[in-house]
Amino acid sequence: MNVTLRQLRVFEAVGRLKNYTRAAEELHLSQPAVSMQIKQLESNLGLALFEQVGKKIFLTQAGHEMYQTSRVIDGQLYETEQVLEDLKGFRKGRLIIAVASTANYFAPKLYAAFKEKYAAVTLNLDVTNREGLVSHLESNDTDMVIMGLPPERIEVQSQAFLENPLVVIAPPEHPLAAEKSISMERLQEESFIMREPGSGTRIAMERFFAEQGADLATGMEMSSNEAIKQAVQAGLGLGIVSLHTLEMELETKRLVVLDVEAFPILRHWYIVYRQGKRLSPLADAFKEFVLNEAAGLLQQSMDE
Repeated sequence: MNVTLRQLRVFEAVGRLKNYTRAAEELHLSQPAVSMQIKQLESNLGLALFEQVGKKIFLTQAGHEMYQTSRVIDGQLYETEQVLEDLKGFRKGRLIIAVASTANYFAPKLYAAFKEKYAAVTLNLDVTNREGLVSHLESNDTDMVIMGLPPERIEVQSQAFLENPLVVIAPPEHPLAAEKSISMERLQEESFIMREPGSGTRIAMERFFAEQGADLATGMEMSSNEAIKQAVQAGLGLGIVSLHTLEMELETKRLVVLDVEAFPILRHWYIVYRQGKRLSPLADAFKEFVLNEAAGLLQQSMDE
C-alpha cells in the first residue's frame, strides 16, 4: 500500500470535518490541493473513501477503516513529536483534554494555573457528556479525560484527584429549605428533575437510591446541569447536582442545598486514559499537576 503521511493527514482532516473547504483551511492548503491528495490516495488504494449525498460527504466502509488507521498513526506521530520536543529542552506543545460537562465548572481554573507554569502550551478542550468521554477513550484521541465514574468496559488507567459531592437542591422558598435531617421517606414525596439516562450523575444517583431502598419520582429529565438548576429555580421539582456547579447560585441565594440524611453522595473526579498509553512529557506533567495541586487550588478559590 503506497500511502504518504501527507495523504493520511489530509484524509484525516476531511474525514473528521466532513468538508473539503474546512479541511483546506485547517491545513493551510487550497481546496484543489486537498481534493488532489484524496484522489491520489483513493487511486493508490483502489477504493473510494468518500461518497457524496446531496451536498454532504460521508465516509464509505473503506473510508471508515482508513479513518481509524489515520487517527492511530497521527496520534503516534504526535506522541513521538512531543517526546522529541521535550528532549530538545522545549517546554511547549499541545494538550488534548476532554472533560465532563460538570467538571467544566472548575476545570478552567486548573488550566489557568497550569498555563502559568507552561505559558507556551496550547490546550485543546472538549466539554462533553459521559457518552462523549467514553468515545474519546475508545478511540484514544485525547491525552486524557477528566470524568466521574471511569468506564468498566474499557481498559483504562484512572486516578482520583478530587471529591465530587452530589447534593439535593431546591429554591429558597421550598417547604423543605428550612428543615434539618430530612428523611429519605420524606424525600420520596417530592418530584425530581434528573439528568439523562447514562450520565455519570444519573448512574451515581440510581446506585445510591437503590442501596437505600428508595424510589424517587422523576418529573423531568434534562441533559445539562444548567437546565436542571434553571428548572429547580422555577419550582418544577428538586434536583441532585455536583456541589462544584453551585458556586454562583449559592452565593446569590437563588438555590439552597437541602439537609438530607445520608447526603451528600460522595463521588470523586478522576484523570483517565487508556491502559498502556504512553503519555507525552507534557501530558504527564499535567497529570501530576492535577493530582498534586487541584484540591488546594479549588479550595483556595472557594475561600476567596
